Amino acid sequence: MTKENKQTIHFIITGGTIDSFYDGTKDTAVPNEKSVIPRFIESLQLYEKTIFTEVCMKDSRGLTENDLENILKAIEESSSKKIIITHGTYTMPDTARYLKANLKDKDKTIIFTGSIIPIQGFSPSDGPFNLGYSIAKVQELSVGIYVCMNGRVFSPEEVMKTLYKGKFSSIFGEK
Repeated sequence: MTKENKQTIHFIITGGTIDSFYDGTKDTAVPNEKSVIPRFIESLQLYEKTIFTEVCMKDSRGLTENDLENILKAIEESSSKKIIITHGTYTMPDTARYLKANLKDKDKTIIFTGSIIPIQGFSPSDGPFNLGYSIAKVQELSVGIYVCMNGRVFSPEEVMKTLYKGKFSSIFGEK
């Protein structure tokens, strides 16, 4: 493996609110047909090389066992050691725990992130911050699986979405 592959940040895209638009006829956010994440990340002119794999474009409540297997496969087949998964917030903790239990290649730093508000068409949105925070953290955290939301790093075992607060929290309380 070349040094470049080790330093490349691989974005694995699965949809979710971060990559959605508001559909007034359904009174909810609906995932875009095609991800806006690559264009957004490329506009940042990062020093790090980035690559993108779109696994699916779904509300995370609609992810199937097949989708989870495809996320796992995308990670296992990636030559990158730094992976950011954009994911819907409803089942993000579940997918993080699924990967922790099933991932064979434990030599990667994998971060899940998303947003409560879509990055496109809404201001302010937590999405750009969560993406930037994840880009910074994927470069400094040791190998493992993490959830980066709301300026905090969580382990798959502790993280939960706290609906009434509109953010992620630890089941162990404030750190």
